[in-house]
Amino acid sequence: MNQYLIMCEGTNELAIINMLIDSGKMCFTRKDLLNREVYFARQLNNPVISSAIKTYNDKIIIIRIGDKLSDELKIPKDLRQYIDIENIIKICTKPEIEILLIINEGLFKNYNKEKSKVMPKQYAKKHIKFNKQKYDNSTDFWIKYYENQIENLVSNIKEYKKLKRNNKDEHYLADYLK
Repeated sequence: MNQYLIMCEGTNELAIINMLIDSGKMCFTRKDLLNREVYFARQLNNPVISSAIKTYNDKIIIIRIGDKLSDELKIPKDLRQYIDIENIIKICTKPEIEILLIINEGLFKNYNKEKSKVMPKQYAKKHIKFNKQKYDNSTDFWIKYYENQIENLVSNIKEYKKLKRNNKDEHYLADYLK
């Protein structure tokens, strides 16, 4: 049985992945995760992650999630025997994860008119409100925004795949939904 090590670039990605897993929307469950956890990490230099990798005897699939995955995953010498480079997956959410909020609010066409001047995060801060709160890039905002509308989150992720083009070595989050 495969074990997944999921590493998120930011805390907002971490919150989204946790919501998707806990609502049963991903193609894997918490039981499939190394230590049953999703990690906020870009690299394998976390002692908790290293220890978990060393204690697990089967194949580990590493999934890195973020909007900028141009940095190479550095595998420390003491972990090289446990990790097969073929089992490292990049899930890209470029240009930024806020594109999901923009899609959900029906603002994608308007954003496209301004995208040369403004990144999705800045656009979201200017145009998106939820429960009278302006988008502020906080994890708390993401949780409140999507916790009761997981189906919208799933739809937004699927729509993102239709609208954006990733590099050949980058996967889409939609590819790992049920």
